[in-house]
Amino acid sequence: MRHSDPPGATTQPDLNLLRTFLAVYRSGSFTAAAQLLGLSQPTVTTQIRSLERQTRRELFERLPRGVAPTAVADELAARIAAPLDALAAATGHGPAGEARPEPVHLAGPAELLSTRALPALSTLVTQGVRLRVTMGLTDPLLDELRAGRHDLVIATTRPRGRTLSAVPLSDEEFALVAAPAWAERLREPLAADGPGVLHTVPLITYAEDLPIVRRYWRHVFGRRLNCQAAVSVPDLRAVLAMVVAGAGFSVLPRYLCAAELASGALVLLDEPADPPINTTYLAQRPGASTAPHVTLVRERLLEAARGW
Repeated sequence: MRHSDPPGATTQPDLNLLRTFLAVYRSGSFTAAAQLLGLSQPTVTTQIRSLERQTRRELFERLPRGVAPTAVADELAARIAAPLDALAAATGHGPAGEARPEPVHLAGPAELLSTRALPALSTLVTQGVRLRVTMGLTDPLLDELRAGRHDLVIATTRPRGRTLSAVPLSDEEFALVAAPAWAERLREPLAADGPGVLHTVPLITYAEDLPIVRRYWRHVFGRRLNCQAAVSVPDLRAVLAMVVAGAGFSVLPRYLCAAELASGALVLLDEPADPPINTTYLAQRPGASTAPHVTLVRERLLEAARGW
C-alpha cells in the first residue's frame, strides 16, 4: 500500500528525469537534448515539465531558439552533474547516462576552421562533444569523405556527383590587398593603367596555380593572369602575415583580413562594385551517419554561418 507524502514534502525525482534535465542544461535546447538521449522532443518536454512540477520551480526559460537555465537550474546542475557523470562512467556510459558518442570527424580549410568553425563549436565541446579535425584542400578531403574518413567537410567548391550531399554554408568575398607602402605606389597606376602594373610586384599566394588570384583577375579585370607567385605557402594566414609585413600583394578572403583592413595594416588596392564571391559548402555522405553529435555539429555550423 502506497503511503501519501507528508504535507509540504517534495517528491524525489527519478534518475531519468535528472539525466534528461542535465542533457537539456548542457545542450541548450529540448531538441538537441532529445537527439543526445535518443528520445522524442515531446518526451523530453514532458519529462522537464514533470521535474518542474516535482521541484515546484521553473528550471528553463523558453526562448524563440532553445532554452535558458534559471538560477534554480544552475544550482541543480551544480549538485547533480558530478554524481550523475560518475555513475554514468561507472556503468560504461557517457554524460547524461547515454553511451558515449564517437568523436565527430570534421575537415576543411585550415583558415576557415581556425578562425570561424572551431570557435563556433566551442560550446558543444564544453557539453561533451568530441572533435577530430583534419585540415587540407577541398578535393582530397572530399575524396576522403567519400571513403568514410570524415563525417563532415567544409568545402570551397560544391561536390560533384551524387555520392555526397552539400548545403551552402557561407559566402566569402575576395579582396586585392597590400601593405600601405605598396598601396601608396600602386593604387593610382592600377586605376589608370590596369593590372599589368602589378606584374613587377611580388605576388604572395597559397597555391602554385593561383586559383584565388586567377579568379579575381577574370572576374574584376576580365583578363587572364600573366604573373607567377614569388611566394607560395599552403596557409592563407601565412599569406596574410607576409603581405602585412610588406612582402608584396595578394588576394585574400575579406573575412580573414578584415581586422588588418580596419586597422590600416592592409589597404585595398582595388574596390570593385562587384567583387568576386565564393560559396563554401557543408558536405556529408547521404545517410552515412545518424549520430546525434554529428547532427549537433552540423546544425551549429549552419546556425553560426548565418552570422559570418
